[in-house]
Amino acid sequence: MQHASFFLASAAWNFGLGMTWLAVPLYAHSQGLSNAEIGALFAAPVLAQAALNLVGGAYTDRFGGRRIMLGSCWMMMAAGVWLAFASGFWMLLSGQFALILSRAAFWPATWAMASELPGTRGLQLGRLNAVTNVGQIVGTVLCGFVLTAAGYAAAFFTLAATGALALAAGIGTAAQPPRDHHPTRHPLASYLPLLRRRLMLYTMLCAYLSALPFSLSMSFYPLLLADFGHSEGTSGVLLGLRAVGSILASLLAARFVRSGPETRWPVVCGVAVAAAIGLLPTVNHLVPIALWMLVVGAGTAAMTLYFQITISEASAPHERGSALALGGLGWSVSHLSTPLIMGFLADRYGIVAGFYALGGFALACALAIEQARRWAFRAA
Repeated sequence: MQHASFFLASAAWNFGLGMTWLAVPLYAHSQGLSNAEIGALFAAPVLAQAALNLVGGAYTDRFGGRRIMLGSCWMMMAAGVWLAFASGFWMLLSGQFALILSRAAFWPATWAMASELPGTRGLQLGRLNAVTNVGQIVGTVLCGFVLTAAGYAAAFFTLAATGALALAAGIGTAAQPPRDHHPTRHPLASYLPLLRRRLMLYTMLCAYLSALPFSLSMSFYPLLLADFGHSEGTSGVLLGLRAVGSILASLLAARFVRSGPETRWPVVCGVAVAAAIGLLPTVNHLVPIALWMLVVGAGTAAMTLYFQITISEASAPHERGSALALGGLGWSVSHLSTPLIMGFLADRYGIVAGFYALGGFALACALAIEQARRWAFRAA
């Protein structure tokens, strides 16, 4: 029952997150913000997220993931209410900061909690990622219909309600004992030995590439689909297909993803992600767009599972929250750089050209992962 509450809390929280991918960029666009301003709206709060991720991971080790998870649910509730009344760039930016704070706390906490559930670690992390994406797909799809039927305020109040549901479910999860073996030291001190491992830098690169499509989903995928003439409801369904691909990969690949220097999982998945980003705008038709959304979702999910398993196997239980947060720092860097790069490219050359350029950049990242693979494990 307690495990069910944990997965329900994750699904509910990610339902709200999926809503923000569609509602926030479209709401900002409806208020007349430029592509560069929308890029800044998503990139600026990530400066705070990079530090908050580390704090969240460290305090997960100190106090247990449950408390951190519950705090992030409160932040989502507050963000939903704030955005319902937000107007203009600065109020939207404040709401984004609240969402970033919630996200920075929630992910390291739930990753660490899932890695310690009974059973095979890869399967439990795969189930968490699948539940995560189920919440995201339902939230994104339903948000499109809520926007069409009732408008932005109703969507943001629904976001606040999902935060409350996640909080209620999270209260039913089992309390975790603190894992830090040195409770008198500063929580961030655990990062000093982790930073000496090359493997952490390698997993950051994998996390960076796996987060590229996620960053686009939060900002420029909806704008591309709007430019192509698709309605909010259709855009919600298409964005939801990215999560469908992630669900399938999380459930099917969890049994086969392996860590170590021999596996080429992250390289193959990285090339698939690069192709899906760069080729998506080539044909404005529902079928190829849907296909590339499925591919990019599957590729990123497999890469995410790979770096979660790699870090979990290379870290001790008392430092796992910190290790997962540090490896996931690549996500924060991706969330910072991708909207800024795409905002600049979209304003200067057009949003389609921006997707072509970002696809090429993603391919370069995949090739860099191939070069770094044996180097990282040899010194791990």
